[in-house]
Amino acid sequence: LGSRTAEMTAGVVVVLIGGLLEVCGSVSANRGGSPAAFTDEIPFKITWPDAEFTLPTSGALYKEDDFVIMTTTEKEKYKCLLPSLTAGEEDNDKEYSGPGPGQLLEPLFKRSSCSYRIESYWTYEVCHGKHIRQYHEEKETGQKISVQEYFLGNLDQKSQSTETEGQLTPYYSLEMGNGTPCVLKQDQPRSTSVLYVCHPEAKHEILSVAEVTTCEYEVVVLTPLLCAHPKYRFKTSPVNAIFCQALAGSPLRPQRLAQLDKEQEEQLKPPFSATEEVPPVREEAFTSTHKPMTVGGQSQITVGTTHISRLTDDQLIKEFLSGSYCLHGGVGWWKYEFCYGKHVHQYHEDKEQGKNTVVVGSWNSEEHIEWAKKNVARSYQLKDDVQKVKLVSHFYGHGDVCDLTGKPRQVIVKLKCKESESPHAVTVYMLEPQTCQYILGVESPVICRILDTADEHGLLSLSS
Repeated sequence: LGSRTAEMTAGVVVVLIGGLLEVCGSVSANRGGSPAAFTDEIPFKITWPDAEFTLPTSGALYKEDDFVIMTTTEKEKYKCLLPSLTAGEEDNDKEYSGPGPGQLLEPLFKRSSCSYRIESYWTYEVCHGKHIRQYHEEKETGQKISVQEYFLGNLDQKSQSTETEGQLTPYYSLEMGNGTPCVLKQDQPRSTSVLYVCHPEAKHEILSVAEVTTCEYEVVVLTPLLCAHPKYRFKTSPVNAIFCQALAGSPLRPQRLAQLDKEQEEQLKPPFSATEEVPPVREEAFTSTHKPMTVGGQSQITVGTTHISRLTDDQLIKEFLSGSYCLHGGVGWWKYEFCYGKHVHQYHEDKEQGKNTVVVGSWNSEEHIEWAKKNVARSYQLKDDVQKVKLVSHFYGHGDVCDLTGKPRQVIVKLKCKESESPHAVTVYMLEPQTCQYILGVESPVICRILDTADEHGLLSLSS
């Protein structure tokens, strides 16, 4: 702020409150310190306190001589106190004299702990400070288990850790090389950057795995250990308050501003009476998308995260298991629909040509049971020393005939329990590991409630 003129300050205030204020003839804005400019990245909010108002002791700093006198077109006068945007944050960093990020993560490296991320086909294993492995286990005839694996990086003497500080997403990077040779890069070893990010409630879980360039990977791990270092905490963008106090008998808020708020409130009122019934809102908007990493030429479609419903859990589970509530995914040309116990469809909607639908798979309980006898239909994990079902797999066959293979399409649907801050969040993704043979993954906290009802064939029922 420092050396900027009073006219600049007043101009910003005018914009913030819709042009209701003008600069008074005499303006005080004598400010010291280093200069800083108003930008769109720094949010502001004007509040209108009464005469007994006291300045906040936390957050942005305020000085008695940091103000401008403003007046409205109705000659209402206000003294507006402006925040100092640079004070406080630098001092906090200077005061820290504790261990560095590498030292904070040492307990995680020394106890030889590993984190896992299970996706539809691949499982990712990060043994902190040792190696990163990507593997897939498959049960063959005669109960023999085959393992396909790649080491994406190993920690050797040449590997070094680096410290990177970003304003919004600070992380500590550990470089790991000497992985499995990559055929696509003339047998050069695979390598991975493991980015450790502060999260106070995390348990060292893997947030994401991505192949940033051919056979070079990036893994993001959430850990609470870094949160003790102020430079590695997520830096938020707080809303900076400008306090405008009424002067010379003026109302607490400008009259025109109060009238504008009232008009907007009237416009936002719903166009129906309180006695009319409103249909339940079902949120289908995607909030995030990403592509799963592939190895060995696997093709992929897309992943979407959405909120499936505002119904109660019991209603939602009942409708989902009956097939009357279907899940939708996809954000590109092709989208897909999954109706439990009925079908998996892939479709594209066009305004001129209408809806083009491809049947990926259709449900037949007898065919699924035959498939389940030869394959793993349920996967378990230990939780609180109790064995819990973590994932069930269902077979949907008899899809539309594939032009490339001459055979019907088929899909394996994997329903996985996935904890989330939002109880109705769901992630839906589809892979095509082989031509016209698909894997549909569905992950949600809602599914956690019904997995333990799975029978020996993975079939679910509404729990009592």
